[in-house]
Amino acid sequence: MIAESNCRVVVTGLGLVSPLGQTADELLAALLAGRSGVVSLTEIPAEVFPSQVEAVASGFTGDISEFGTLDKEQKKSIRKGLKLMCREIQMGVAAAQRALNDAGLTRDDYQVDRRGVVFGADYMISNPQELSEAFDACRTEEGTFDYGQWGQLGLSKVAPLWLLKYLPNMPASHIAIYNDLRGPSNSITHREASSNLSIAEAFCAIARGSADMLVAGATGTRVHPSRRVHIMTQEQVALEYKEPASASRPFDLHRCGLVLGEGAGSVVLENRAMAEQRGARIYGEIVGHGSSTVVDRNGASHCDQAVVNAVRMAFRNSGTKAAQIGHVHAHGLSTRRSDRDEATAIQNTFAEREEPVPVVAAKSHFGNLGAGSGAVELIASLKAMQHGELFPVLNYETPDAECPLAVVRPGQHVAAGESVLNINFTPQGQASALVVKREAEL
Repeated sequence: MIAESNCRVVVTGLGLVSPLGQTADELLAALLAGRSGVVSLTEIPAEVFPSQVEAVASGFTGDISEFGTLDKEQKKSIRKGLKLMCREIQMGVAAAQRALNDAGLTRDDYQVDRRGVVFGADYMISNPQELSEAFDACRTEEGTFDYGQWGQLGLSKVAPLWLLKYLPNMPASHIAIYNDLRGPSNSITHREASSNLSIAEAFCAIARGSADMLVAGATGTRVHPSRRVHIMTQEQVALEYKEPASASRPFDLHRCGLVLGEGAGSVVLENRAMAEQRGARIYGEIVGHGSSTVVDRNGASHCDQAVVNAVRMAFRNSGTKAAQIGHVHAHGLSTRRSDRDEATAIQNTFAEREEPVPVVAAKSHFGNLGAGSGAVELIASLKAMQHGELFPVLNYETPDAECPLAVVRPGQHVAAGESVLNINFTPQGQASALVVKREAEL
């Protein structure tokens, strides 16, 4: 529970980089139209990886023009800093800058020590080619790697600032520097749970009076070459599908695994009274959050119980009952076990509700964006509530008896309601949940 406070925290800015567009409006339009961002494999040779589909943010190239409206000094600083950012960091910074633009904030709106950033990320991995020259320098005549030569021959081939491109705290660092955010700053690295946890941390900082404005969100990828290998050893990846767009099918009986994607999402959170004073547009109000990790003594995760714990905590913190939730934005990973566990958790936490709660899952359109998924999904729900109607879960055709949920199907017209429960969790059993209301009044 957070300490009691009269301060209310609202969302005033949205920014994203995704396989379905680089603005919130583009994202919603694609979701409502039932478009998919999943395409045939392009990033690596098809013959070296079992899964032949991916969801890349192809509209984002890292050009300075893609970071929103910038003043002269910001443009100069970001352009200079790009060489110290891997793609994940670039996406995160771009999403944050766009959220600040969308909020209409200027550097004079808040005192520098009352504005800050909380940003999430995946663990970051160097591209293999960046170290290939250093490895080659330590190669023996037989072609094997000689560890004894690394200090003398290999290390000198590594760029001095190489590590800065892959530190997961760097998105928050860059965002703070470029926008003179001298207040609370934090970095969250809990894989897919990171977005909700970052937004919750920012919410708490404002609610307890430590800040007036915070940029929050996360960036992530699953399409990185080394990450692909990790995922294949840890989770069920989609291998059987008719075409790329049909690969991700959360809660469907014939789901065959997750789709690898990339993206970043960011929101601007403000003290409601101060946001109203400056005439800000308000998308919604953060009213509750929860998190939980459940792992047994043998190291096995229990995601169903972790989600139940997180959702119930979010309900308690917000004073919300299950009957008051307009819709659930599910994690919807599209693996056999994950969807079953999540469906069980949603059933358990909404058992008291007379009418089934509508469930959506944007991953059906763009796969798993890693740490960035939750923020992009929250933005999708905020826009859907503003629009008044929910988008469908793509490829949901045959209900699964193990996932007895009111999944929004293509062709249905379902009201988005006035609030969303946003759920994300990791295979390791870390769950996070947010309750966000469209209207400021409770």
